[in-house]
Amino acid sequence: MLIGYARVSTDDQNLELQLAALKRVGCDRVFQDAGVSGKVAKRPGLDQALAELNRGDTLVVWRLDRLGRSLSHLIETIGMLEKRSVHFRSLTETIDTSSSGGRLVFHLMGAMAEFEHALISERTKAGMAVAKRDGRPIGRPPRLSQTQKDEIRCCLSKGAAPSRLAERYGVSTTTIIRAKA
Repeated sequence: MLIGYARVSTDDQNLELQLAALKRVGCDRVFQDAGVSGKVAKRPGLDQALAELNRGDTLVVWRLDRLGRSLSHLIETIGMLEKRSVHFRSLTETIDTSSSGGRLVFHLMGAMAEFEHALISERTKAGMAVAKRDGRPIGRPPRLSQTQKDEIRCCLSKGAAPSRLAERYGVSTTTIIRAKA
């Protein structure tokens, strides 16, 4: 049996690409986590997928980094699957641990993914340091102005529904709730 797992880190991201790829390869069931970082140990969708797997089954992900971000976590998870006689398959990296070659490729790709993540992190930190030094703002521009936040707080204190305010201001309900703080 093929059991799929899809994950996005934020609520703003979309699972559709992953779900379509998992469906194309014939996953019998697909579990998912939305708005959950790969660094978080407890992911309900992944926990359900792992619980569903039996001897001879295969856990399928769209990309290696959907399962976890650190090499140690990936190796630990794949090792646990191997002990249970469960295979692992990553579609993008064409990794399939049902063969010795697939296991080798998994370890090499895991090391490369961790290396790439470290490089991106270093470049991001360097760019932020330059921006800070030059007095430029860092990060995304705010979705709401201070005036809008004040209006939202006032509306919320009068019992307005966050979902209605989210529609009115063209933002997510989470953004409305954050504006309250």
